[in-house]
Amino acid sequence: MKTTLLTLAALACIVLPVRGRDTVRLADFGARPYTYMNCVPQLRAALDACKREHARVLLFEKGRYDLWPEGAARRDYFVSNTSSEEECPSKTKVVGLLIEEMEDLTLEGNGAELIFHGKMTMAAVIRSRRIALRGLAFDFERPGGSELTYARVDDRGVEVTLHRDSRYEIVGGRIRLYGEGWRSEHIHCIEYDPQTQRFFHSDGWERLAGAEAVETAPGRVRFATPPDFRPQEGNTLTVRDIIRDQVGMLLLESRDVELEELAMRYMHGLGIVSQYSHNVTMRRVTCAPREGSGRLLASSADFMHFSGCSGRVRILGCRFAGAQDDPVNVHGTNLRIEAAPDDRTLRLRFMHPQSYGFDAFFAGDTVAFVRTPTMERIARAQVVAATRLSDREVELRLDRRIPQGVLPGRDCIENLTRTPEVEIRGCSFTRTSTRGTLVTTPRKVVIADNTYCKTGMSAILIEGDAENWYESGPVADVLICGNRFVDCAWNGGPHRAVIALNPSNSEVDASRPVHRNVRIVDNTFRLSGNPALFAKSTEGLVFRGNLIEPEPPAEGLVGPLLLFDACKDAVVRDNRIRGDLRKVVECTRMRRGALSSDLP
Repeated sequence: MKTTLLTLAALACIVLPVRGRDTVRLADFGARPYTYMNCVPQLRAALDACKREHARVLLFEKGRYDLWPEGAARRDYFVSNTSSEEECPSKTKVVGLLIEEMEDLTLEGNGAELIFHGKMTMAAVIRSRRIALRGLAFDFERPGGSELTYARVDDRGVEVTLHRDSRYEIVGGRIRLYGEGWRSEHIHCIEYDPQTQRFFHSDGWERLAGAEAVETAPGRVRFATPPDFRPQEGNTLTVRDIIRDQVGMLLLESRDVELEELAMRYMHGLGIVSQYSHNVTMRRVTCAPREGSGRLLASSADFMHFSGCSGRVRILGCRFAGAQDDPVNVHGTNLRIEAAPDDRTLRLRFMHPQSYGFDAFFAGDTVAFVRTPTMERIARAQVVAATRLSDREVELRLDRRIPQGVLPGRDCIENLTRTPEVEIRGCSFTRTSTRGTLVTTPRKVVIADNTYCKTGMSAILIEGDAENWYESGPVADVLICGNRFVDCAWNGGPHRAVIALNPSNSEVDASRPVHRNVRIVDNTFRLSGNPALFAKSTEGLVFRGNLIEPEPPAEGLVGPLLLFDACKDAVVRDNRIRGDLRKVVECTRMRRGALSSDLP
């Protein structure tokens, strides 16, 4: 009996993991706030201890911690929508805070502020489960974006003041922007007008960079620009390098990840990228410069980008201000069929220059065959095996024969398993020249109780394409409810519509719609003369109970406000419109009876 008990005890020691400290304190590894020294080695040691001892919490003390590339983890990751082979051959990410193959860990920040130096990916969660980051702020000592404000415009040229976080030097009579170990060379420029609160594309930097420059005082530079260049005093140029060599944060092939009460004050390259992860929650994440910093720009590109995710994507109570691209983008990736070596095997290719190299298919996934001209999903199959042939090509072995009529060199494959339900609720979107939210998934989508203010293009764009970005695919269940849209799409988007349903199908037939079941109810639209809605190739669209009114200083509305193209079974009812219009609704390529409306 005694021998049996000893044997059972020994087996228990082998089977059960040994848990050390439940809470690991960063301070125990020598990392103290406000030292202004590189704390990356101490942070890596603390995370190693969490992994080794199965700790549940890594605890920060409140205060500032500095992180440099020296000593940081280096990993090669192919990240969707970032950079082509020519733009950035190296896929090495320099990661300041790396959580890799870990489970059941929460980082409790307690208001800690992580200040990064050089070019870095601030944090990464890689092939991990049940991970939470809470109460942390992320920023750069020298953000990758620079900001210049027109202080004086006269016949002698233009004088600007540079934000104190922007580094510059005058070399050979020309201005150069630089940072800690980098220089901006491929510039993209967005201008901000504080009077209208609008972000818009600008040639201002191009004009300044080509003019002779003289520093008149620290942080103040005069440019000998030609007389025809008369920018608006008080406007600010936000400029950044277009090369997306790092990202703000990467959540890769992980499950049940939650970011809560985070402040993302600047992100270099693409922002928070969730790639082929399952169940991701963003709760009260603020993507905006620190209050009182005087900065306008908080990301070089998207704030939150979800590629090939599954389960549920939830974005709750978040705030977005100051992106040079879309605050939220949720999509999959269509790969083009290049060849069919046999009747159950496909060779596929990543088509867009900036999206390639990552694992897009896994054994057991369900895929759809997509007919590119019509964007129809014509058949389904299950993946038996996925083999990487190169950074650009993948081979799939399927559980059934390839359907007749599939055309290599034209049609695509979409991974239906790697598509999420999406909930975006209680968020605010402002200060971007592009869209507010892009979403393409066949699963349930709820976009509710948000405020979209002065997005330069469509506040919400539902597209799906297999010809440009190759971002899949048709939607089937979308509710857009209780949102407030203020002065959106004034600068662009499909027909400058605040909400645009614009699939890429080149063969348009109202009897074969792409999108289905989109309900737009109980929203408020304040317009500057542009349409509230453009819908193409959509079946079962409902536009009900919405308020449409002019946005001051606009004196009225310019119709039509609702544009339908090749739609089917659309309903427009019980909406309120403030302003006189002879024609509110316009339909093209639609059959009689395809729209039921109580508006002219």
